[in-house]
Amino acid sequence: MSIVEMRVPTIGESISEVTLSQWLKEDGSYVEMDESICEFESDKATLEFPAEAAGKLIWVAAEEDDLEIGALVAKIDTSAAKSNGSAPSQKKEESAPAKEENKKEVKAEPQKESYATGHPSPAAAKMMSENGLSSNDVSGTGKDGRITKEDVQKAIEAKKATPVKSETKKETPVVSTPTVSFSRNVRRKKMSRMRRTIAKRLVEAKNGTAMLTTFNEVDLTNIMALRKKYQEKFVEKNGIKLGFMSLFTKACAKVLMEMPDVNAQLDSETNEFIYHDFADISIAISTPTGLVVPPVHNAESLKFHEIELKIKELAGKARSGNLTLDEMSGGTFTITNGGVFGSMMSTPIINGSQSAILGMHTIQQRPMAIDGEVKIRPMMYLALSYDHRVIDGSTSVTFLVKVKNLLEDPVTLLLDL
Repeated sequence: MSIVEMRVPTIGESISEVTLSQWLKEDGSYVEMDESICEFESDKATLEFPAEAAGKLIWVAAEEDDLEIGALVAKIDTSAAKSNGSAPSQKKEESAPAKEENKKEVKAEPQKESYATGHPSPAAAKMMSENGLSSNDVSGTGKDGRITKEDVQKAIEAKKATPVKSETKKETPVVSTPTVSFSRNVRRKKMSRMRRTIAKRLVEAKNGTAMLTTFNEVDLTNIMALRKKYQEKFVEKNGIKLGFMSLFTKACAKVLMEMPDVNAQLDSETNEFIYHDFADISIAISTPTGLVVPPVHNAESLKFHEIELKIKELAGKARSGNLTLDEMSGGTFTITNGGVFGSMMSTPIINGSQSAILGMHTIQQRPMAIDGEVKIRPMMYLALSYDHRVIDGSTSVTFLVKVKNLLEDPVTLLLDL
């Protein structure tokens, strides 16, 4: 017997531990070389783990186990032959009773009930969210009843195949005495590695910085008029819409180049300020497993359509769990848009080692005094949270006012004035 040990590989300098989120191949099954056998969830991304040899897979670690780099995950018995190709002639000669006996032998054992029962894998959860399915709509066939991507695909196909019932004559509703039942059930669910990392970093940012927030509001009348007038031509030329994010990103990048303190970070070990001659602006993206903030590198040098395309690419990869570690690293400033969820005002928490974060919010039609007259304008509250150790109060206010002025007069932004 020749055994190949599969161990957790080195993923990145800052990653010392991963979580085995899902087995992709069954214990005892035959795997080909380079075939993905399981998924690892790291602090930053979900990664597939390929087999290093062909043979019989022997599980060592279990789903939801936290594994250090170098820990044993599985073994592969390379002496095991592939079952469907080892003795084809024998299969043809099997008698009917033998076939019946084989059927009994391969009968699956009943799945054990555990916290995994009825819970989808990260990829399955994304598919369920996109297709409006709940755990009640999908039967889990994975280990211990976990819902897999294949289970969700079957549910989607079944939903499409189900004919829509035509409305028949209305029946008189049966009036019954309602029964009131109050649930006292309590459920436990283990935090995902990404959620644990997010929680840890938010607490570190909150406790490790002198964080303050300053507010302002911006009139988006001219930006909305600009988008309405040129949107069709912009899409025709660049293949993507001109959104608010590229305009806000470009405005912030321009002011960051003028005010390097806001774009700096503090090295607490050496008590030195680190200044950046570029604006790598992290964009907060909501995913089924948590919030990620991949940066748009050198936003100060990109055109509007290039920023829109990059944000679209990063968002797509983030929601499918395909962001690489390089795409997640870096960032000198962050923009988060709670307005897409209806947030009117918030105090965003600074991201990692950065010194400031801009919070966008929902656009509301509000009466404003314009040149002595009351007019209805599309207004948005802006919030800038900043580390007071690096950025003075006057600097933060000035930064926010400059961003506001660029957005209210977008021609100056377009002409780089």
